[in-house]
Amino acid sequence: MLEFLTQPLSEDFFLRALVALTLGGAACACLGVYVILRRMAFVSMALTHSILPGITGAVLLGISPYLGALAAALLTAAGAAWLASRKEVSEDTAIGVMLSVMLAAGVALMQQAHAWRDYGGLLFGSVVSVGPEDLAAVGATSTLILLALRVLHKELELASFDEEYARLLGARPALLRTVLLALVALGAVACVRLLGALLTTALLVLPAATGVLLGRSLAGAMGWAVACAVSGGAAGLLLSYHFEGVPSGAGIVLGCSLPYLLARLFARVR
Repeated sequence: MLEFLTQPLSEDFFLRALVALTLGGAACACLGVYVILRRMAFVSMALTHSILPGITGAVLLGISPYLGALAAALLTAAGAAWLASRKEVSEDTAIGVMLSVMLAAGVALMQQAHAWRDYGGLLFGSVVSVGPEDLAAVGATSTLILLALRVLHKELELASFDEEYARLLGARPALLRTVLLALVALGAVACVRLLGALLTTALLVLPAATGVLLGRSLAGAMGWAVACAVSGGAAGLLLSYHFEGVPSGAGIVLGCSLPYLLARLFARVR
């Protein structure tokens, strides 16, 4: 059993993936708590899924996939906000339209490359692909997210629980929502190498949902969410390392889903 846990630590790629997961998982877990409290899970899914055309376009152009992912996520957020500003279009409809358009654009770009297999790591994540440059990008992005959450903590907390009261106090909840969307876009960029474009939402939603179930305060919910993201993610990495048929992204999602299921059971008993 001890060898099962320690053997992967001798591999450099596993250590890089573990560090990247810890950094990105902690940032996404804290950010995800606000996403859950503000009922923005569908919005976060749209933003993370819509990075697909940005990544594929960046690969075709030979530039950093992180830049392409960020551009696509911000374009989706801006497009959804513009469509939702028209009274005849609801926010959910606007998000659904942008998600459909961006996914279709991603598929079209992948077809242009004539090499669908090459994009498997971008769709579902790849532990092997995490290199020093990826670590630097994840570290910088995660630090920026955590700093922004620290600076805006009081305003985000107030707007998450009572938007009307926040508006009366001058907190501008609409602006805070836009900032939160931008941070979700950064979170998607940070974790795209680990989970891919199609599974990144899980790292924003699953640990945070677990934290909200177990935490008695906002800080407690974030603590539980970070613990779930790091421990569940590490378990998923171990699973994908020892069982080659399990992709790393899927293993991480499965590892994070187990604490959520246990938390649901605990919540029912309590």
